[in-house]
Amino acid sequence: MAKKPMRSKPKDNGRRTKKKVSVLVTEKIEYVDYKDVNLLKRFVSDRAKVRARRVTGNDTQQQAEIARAIKNAREMALLPYATRVTTQRSNRGDRGDRGDRGDRGDRGPRPDRRDDAAGEAPEATEAVDTPTEAPAEAVEATEEV
Repeated sequence: MAKKPMRSKPKDNGRRTKKKVSVLVTEKIEYVDYKDVNLLKRFVSDRAKVRARRVTGNDTQQQAEIARAIKNAREMALLPYATRVTTQRSNRGDRGDRGDRGDRGDRGPRPDRRDDAAGEAPEATEAVDTPTEAPAEAVEATEEV
């Protein structure tokens, strides 16, 4: 017959952690009602998450009752599903200040995009620098003024 391995004791760091006592025990609450929003808010975090058993001190059965009551209260719109939390952004300086990247300067015009599906650039046509001649009627109309 094989020997069972010895279970190790929890490490003793010189201090004992006191078991957290549930609010339901201290206030002698036997039935958790979903309409008791003030009680349920004690078991919900600031972001509207259900707090863990190790945080609240509930036993398994109490935690199940609390979770069920919170879900019912959310369904009845007594508690929010999620709470919007806004954070203040740190002062990053002026938006015009480019910071570590430095000033990028004038980058000039963007090159033409490729239009061909094959990935080839469109063929460039030779530009003609000769001025276009205006029609004779337009030239005569400007001279009379």
